[in-house]
Amino acid sequence: MEEVLSTLRCFGEYHKSESFKDDNVKTETSVEQKKVEDSIQEVLSAYQQNHKLPQPTLLREQHYVYLKRGLRYLSDSYECLDASRPWLCYWILHSLELLDEPVPASVSSDVCAFLARCQSPTGGFAGGPGQQAHLAPTYAAVNALCIIGTEEAYNVIDRQKLLDFLYSVKQPDGSFLMHVGGEVDVRSAYCAASVASLTHIITPTLFEETPGWIARCQNWEGGLGGVPGLEAHGGYTFCGMAAMVILGKEHMLDLKSLLRWVVCRQMRFEGGFQGRCNKLVDGCYSFWQAGLLPLLHRALQAEGALSREPADLTARTRGSATVTGDSALSQRSWMFEQRALQEYILLCCQNPAGGLLDKPGKSRDFYHTCYCLSGLAVAQHFGSRDLHHELILGKDENRLVPTHPVYNICPEKVAQALKHFHQLSVPMQREPATGTLNLP
Repeated sequence: MEEVLSTLRCFGEYHKSESFKDDNVKTETSVEQKKVEDSIQEVLSAYQQNHKLPQPTLLREQHYVYLKRGLRYLSDSYECLDASRPWLCYWILHSLELLDEPVPASVSSDVCAFLARCQSPTGGFAGGPGQQAHLAPTYAAVNALCIIGTEEAYNVIDRQKLLDFLYSVKQPDGSFLMHVGGEVDVRSAYCAASVASLTHIITPTLFEETPGWIARCQNWEGGLGGVPGLEAHGGYTFCGMAAMVILGKEHMLDLKSLLRWVVCRQMRFEGGFQGRCNKLVDGCYSFWQAGLLPLLHRALQAEGALSREPADLTARTRGSATVTGDSALSQRSWMFEQRALQEYILLCCQNPAGGLLDKPGKSRDFYHTCYCLSGLAVAQHFGSRDLHHELILGKDENRLVPTHPVYNICPEKVAQALKHFHQLSVPMQREPATGTLNLP
């Protein structure tokens, strides 16, 4: 493990030269960008004045208190998230596992009981009890239950009805509706692939045409839009790439173009990521964008190795430990500035009373707490169990638990869930119109 004690990038003599240049052409976008940089510079200057040896500290205890309280009590301001209650469970539970803070068994059991009430009689999970099943809270609920990882949690999930729900929103072109009668975008394909793979309910026909539809979401920029033809966006790009990884079809994307797009989304002055070209930095993209880099790293590594092997060896080496990939790929770091991202999160995104936020001047919330911490974990940990390097900005107390770059829950919980559900057979596909059964 490498503990970073050197002068921080944001306090180096060349840092201010990285600020935005508007070439004397002011636009609404350029004015807002300068405002953000000025607010960040104020934070950095105040921090530097108060610390002789600046070493950012993760406010672990404050974040823990904020998160623990959120599992039991939410203020009136969260009323607008009444249709996102499984998300609140997931955001808080994942943040706590990244902080390596255990959740009492009684609380975990109460979460299981609540999510069971959110499960629709026709399959999938809704945003709250009695609401309509929707792929987004279904993803959040399954992730939350896998984080808890008890028999009680696993048993909440009705796998047969979950499969029925996925088929009910599957479209002929391979895309998925977010809910029956709802919109289509690449988030739904990812949510479907994630829950289906974690719970072992993938049938031969469930994701027919899906990889081709996702590939059409990649545009001239290199990133992916919500549907074919739209602007590239960090959240959609992560969802599309992660779904392709789950389905084993990442080679269908233009990986080099995707890499070029995502590395250009890390802001030179701020150190954090923007979600789209010409947009402002946002703490949540610490995961949506940085989380892409481990997926791309491994895909490029496999692609480079396979391209140099004899055809008869390809099938045997795909995904195996013998794949070494492109020699240009680092064996110690991801393809983004990991220190700069840690600086942005620790210096600019922490609320002193606990919780993390979008950028200075914004309010804390559980969404940004989850994805800032998730991005921080990505920036701290390179590789996997066989090849693992850590780069911790500040003291070792800042270290978070690694997160799985595909599912964004801890790798041990992913392995535990896969082991549990793979002991069960894949449910039968049921025809919606007749209720008859088709063997997968």
